Amino acid sequence: MTGIPRSAVADASGYFDRWLAFQQHHLRVPGVQAAVLHSGDVVLSTAHGVANVETGEPLTDRHLFRIASHSKTYTATCVMQLVERGRLRLDDTVGQWLEALRDSPVAGVLVRELLAHGGGVIRDGWDGDFWQLFHAFPDLDALVRIAGDRSAVIERNERFKYSNVGYSLLGLVIEAASGQRYHDYVAEHVVARLGLTDTAPEYDPARADDYAAGHSALAYGDRRLVIDHIDTGAMASATGFAATASDVVRYASAHFLGDDRLLTDDSKRMMQRTEWDVAGTDTEYGLGLAVSMIGKRRVLGHGGGYPGHITRTFFDPVDQLAVSVLTNAIDGPALGMATALVRLVDLAVAGADTDSSVDLDRYCGRFATLWGVYDVVELGGRLFQLDPSVPDPVAAPVRLEVVDDATLRIADSGGYGSYGELLRYSVADGGSVLGVRGGSGNTAFPFDRFRAAAASHHGHVTLGGGLRV
Repeated sequence: MTGIPRSAVADASGYFDRWLAFQQHHLRVPGVQAAVLHSGDVVLSTAHGVANVETGEPLTDRHLFRIASHSKTYTATCVMQLVERGRLRLDDTVGQWLEALRDSPVAGVLVRELLAHGGGVIRDGWDGDFWQLFHAFPDLDALVRIAGDRSAVIERNERFKYSNVGYSLLGLVIEAASGQRYHDYVAEHVVARLGLTDTAPEYDPARADDYAAGHSALAYGDRRLVIDHIDTGAMASATGFAATASDVVRYASAHFLGDDRLLTDDSKRMMQRTEWDVAGTDTEYGLGLAVSMIGKRRVLGHGGGYPGHITRTFFDPVDQLAVSVLTNAIDGPALGMATALVRLVDLAVAGADTDSSVDLDRYCGRFATLWGVYDVVELGGRLFQLDPSVPDPVAAPVRLEVVDDATLRIADSGGYGSYGELLRYSVADGGSVLGVRGGSGNTAFPFDRFRAAAASHHGHVTLGGGLRV
């Protein structure tokens, strides 16, 4: 039994889904796929937007995304499995396992150091333009050449230094220690054990139609370009994986404490403890897992950046919560979106013991004024006014209290808000909300009605006329 009530996760996930839909449209992200898991159950699997801006194909929760550096968590898991079986030691060196690199600059780097990005190894080599699709990702021979070419950039254990090359070498170590191809080892010892039907360590041309297309950023163009999927060659163990959000959270659940499907708790704790502070950020890193604090909650996970896809996953191994957000744009805000779910859950948890006999649903909805949009949301038995247009919807939550069947009071807000004032609902005979007056005394209208009025309006918004709804 976890410390998070299922009702709090359900409330947070329900609003999270609606917020994602708004954010996807508001930020002009082609598509967003997300999933939330709690105590072994996927409580949300959703998708918004399109899989491909050229074809307009609707995005579904079954489309595959390239989850890129999430691959490192799978690779680290495989290493720890081999350690548990006595086939490999964390203090083994690269040179012990990879004969072709015994005289290379990275020969003395330990497996443990590669897992924690503490080996001082070059990030992507001296020509990383495969990330721009100028040429193919390195094959085995090219990877060996990269590892032998001035690849020890700084001293071992000097600082955290992220390295895709290092994790690519770990894929070769897994092959040498297990006697299996990396892809085969992952398929047998991770994917099959968890029944992940939509997870693979590399692009599968046979499923080409199942992949969401990647898209370029808007920072350098007025429209998005579709980016082809490519094989990541010998770097699959660092960045090649593809999956759905629901498969990713199912995989993450195998890292919850008490789950022995992939690893013992001892190995999981070793992976999840902090090895390095990551310079320039407020995050840390373990063995193949990034460590973050979201509010007071310590979460693990990873992000991923692939040409055209940005993705992020968080999980709490103690309270058994996981969220994964996958976007199919190179500027997709997956990090902020995944963070928002965790913050929404914690806001709902804070009021989960509230005992209200009032039907709070009657007050909930999305409303708009000339100044913007707000949502009235029930989370954990309490009502909040939240702004769906901002990256963090709970950065400044406005708590609302019930006064009567048609009135709420602003019980908690920032100093520049309308603390203590009322929201008065105007309701039609059938029970539908016609408008809500409050917050500077402005009348807010149901979002769909206001949007329709704005779309049909011609000319200026004039004094005495306003935007008539």
